[in-house]
Amino acid sequence: MRDRTALEALTRRPLPFLGSAWPWRSAAYLLGSVVPGVAAALTTAAAVRAGLVALPLGVLAGLAVLALSIPLVARFERLRLRLVDGVPVPDTPDRRRREAGLAVMTVLAMWWIDLIMLAFTVIGPLLLILTPVVQPDIVPIVSVVSCVAGVLLLPVAAYTITAWGGARGAMARAMLAPQSSELAEVLRSRARLVDAFEMERRRIERDLHDGAQQRLVSLSMSLGMARLDLPDDTPAGRLVGLAHDEAKQALAELRELIRGVHSQVLTDRGLAAAVHDVAGRSPVPVDVDVELPGRLPAPVEVTAYYVVSEALANVAKHSRATRAAVTGRVERGTLVVEVHDDGGGGADPGKGTGLTGLADRLAVVDGRLSLSSPVGGPTRVRMEIPCP
Repeated sequence: MRDRTALEALTRRPLPFLGSAWPWRSAAYLLGSVVPGVAAALTTAAAVRAGLVALPLGVLAGLAVLALSIPLVARFERLRLRLVDGVPVPDTPDRRRREAGLAVMTVLAMWWIDLIMLAFTVIGPLLLILTPVVQPDIVPIVSVVSCVAGVLLLPVAAYTITAWGGARGAMARAMLAPQSSELAEVLRSRARLVDAFEMERRRIERDLHDGAQQRLVSLSMSLGMARLDLPDDTPAGRLVGLAHDEAKQALAELRELIRGVHSQVLTDRGLAAAVHDVAGRSPVPVDVDVELPGRLPAPVEVTAYYVVSEALANVAKHSRATRAAVTGRVERGTLVVEVHDDGGGGADPGKGTGLTGLADRLAVVDGRLSLSSPVGGPTRVRMEIPCP
């Protein structure tokens, strides 16, 4: 898997890591601190020069130069972060303030720490390697040992530079976009994907309803009329009758498929009616007790219907139940729906029953899923969805 940050690259094996571009990218990232260093030098020079005339004037001059350099340094910090962190930084409402804070910290402190770290890490091994040139009068054996030690320290320097560059990048990212904002962006992205998926489901349902279903209805009617004109005891009559029965079966299966893709009852009449509809089609008898004050927000209704449908499908497939029940109420602004059965219990989210997927679907609308399924039964699935 491709590494996205310098810190992730450190987890590679030594040879692949040392042969990668991450040590060089980290060195370039740290060397880039020369830019805020120049800004710091200009700020200091302006303050000192004006301070020779008057101390307050020096302070004002330094602050003015610092204020002018902050936007440039902030932009540069965001750009050079890509050298050690390839993950895009999400925008935040207080982006300007965060960038300014990072720029001030870099100009006042971090730039010289970066350059000192880079200098000591690189110059040390280089001086050892160049010992015969720097100190020609040294004992040969010491010179050889120094060269070997310098060469051996180069991989250590690569790890040190990458570790410091990755840590600096992580600190810069934390200041530009805290983890909470990134998590919020992930949740918004997941919600957009679910919305897009739901729109696609509706499009497929509409295409099936207006296209394939209408053709099957027409075919079934034509075969039925032909069947009336042919005696049942003739070969042609038997074949047409068989084709007519197959067409009706295909039409019934297509209608069931359309209801599974998207429930028109849910769109037209709401969640309570849709739950009664899906319960009426369940092979296991289902008692329904859903009382709602009216129509709920569309994402809440779609998610609740999806969970109820999947839960009832699990009852039919896995529970060996003889009866099930669905209850639903809105309690203190939260939709609470429970699906329980009298089956053998022992439901385990890790065994591929789809419970993990239900929990993920609920998480998109800030909902929660709880499961009680002791061995021997009964099984109770409870979901709670806030209703804004």
